[in-house]
Amino acid sequence: MTSVITQVSERHWHALGDDQVVGRGEVSRRPDGRSFVSIDAWHDTVFDQIAGAMLANLPKPLYTVVDEQDLDLLSRWEGFGFGPRRREWEYVVPTDQSGSTPPGVTVLAVGKPDIEPLRELDHVIRDEVEATIGWHNMPAEVMSVLDPSRYAVAVHAGEYVGLVRVIPLPRQPRIGLIAVRASHRRRGIARALLTGVLGAAHRRGVTTASAEVNQSNQAALALFEGIGGRRAGSNLELVLR
Repeated sequence: MTSVITQVSERHWHALGDDQVVGRGEVSRRPDGRSFVSIDAWHDTVFDQIAGAMLANLPKPLYTVVDEQDLDLLSRWEGFGFGPRRREWEYVVPTDQSGSTPPGVTVLAVGKPDIEPLRELDHVIRDEVEATIGWHNMPAEVMSVLDPSRYAVAVHAGEYVGLVRVIPLPRQPRIGLIAVRASHRRRGIARALLTGVLGAAHRRGVTTASAEVNQSNQAALALFEGIGGRRAGSNLELVLR
């Protein structure tokens, strides 16, 4: 199929065939400054035409995310020079959880944290992540505007020391981020935060939650597998430099 590719806005491209839209392309700029491209096309040839038009006009590097089981889509992006950057394992976690809170630590349920100490904790954790793996390696969903209604926090000696971000999807909540200050790790705080929010979901009748974990994050992998999480798939982040 031959189509006419038109850039309809700064971020959007359309493919027209027989006066109908037969494909769409989009580039989105994430808070860390990276540009991610996505294409939805009815035919492989249309995908290639949209990709060619987009890549010819967009500055590099460019990124995209692909379900690792979608071999056809993966192959198409690889054909344009994209290569793997990192893998995120998709976990499904049972919400039927219980556990103890470390001595001296209290957990504020989702929606209960105050914004100012939460913002201070967020800054500290971002700095600690940036000094190690780099904040740009975090999933895009954890880089959005800080919203206390989506966070539970751990408090020690009046100070916020850990957080978990929950995206309240109707059928299966999503754990978007779990992090503890470096000075308070290895005390069971992360597990207490995680089992707390999962247990709350279970009491609402939700049976499972989901999470993505970077394959190189051994501590997070051990945490989720230790509470019965199972791998349900994986996503590849690809980059074109």
